[in-house]
Amino acid sequence: MELQKINVKVFTAEPNNIPLTDFIDIFHNWIQATDGVYLDVADYSHMQAGPGIVLVADDANVSIDETGNRRGLLYSQKGKLSGSNLEKLNTVLRSALENCQRLEQEPALRGKLRFVGNEVEILVNDRLVASNTSDAFEEIRPEIDFLGRRLYASTNFTLLRNHEDPRHRLNVTLSTPCRLKRKPY
Repeated sequence: MELQKINVKVFTAEPNNIPLTDFIDIFHNWIQATDGVYLDVADYSHMQAGPGIVLVADDANVSIDETGNRRGLLYSQKGKLSGSNLEKLNTVLRSALENCQRLEQEPALRGKLRFVGNEVEILVNDRLVASNTSDAFEEIRPEIDFLGRRLYASTNFTLLRNHEDPRHRLNVTLSTPCRLKRKPY
């Protein structure tokens, strides 16, 4: 299995009372600060437990996602990645965490937004490459386990396949019950 279209979601600390629409101006500023990297902002704040606010780019989308009634930053890799599955997973995770750090440092959000980092969802957004089956999960499990050991160092963590229904995307959660002594980024 050659992974592509990898999504990573990093959750915010609760409670998170920042209105979703506050991210629109921030993402528009990101567009203006780049030379065509980011293309547009889509506002789905009217949808309950939906995709939230999406910053659109050619290679990846960055969104403040509220799927499952849990807010987090969702980094959705769209462009083709090279390397091993572990390298691809690591690249997407690093990009997600860098975007979390960038948002936490935004002047308008400083002190109001915090990503906890002790729970990360990894989704494969391509059912043809990675169908949501036990076999597909077992095939990528070693890479995700390695990623979890790197992310959480010596801290105990769990790796859980979230949905067994084949209509869902292959979705794995890495989590630790411990408070992290340092941010994962």
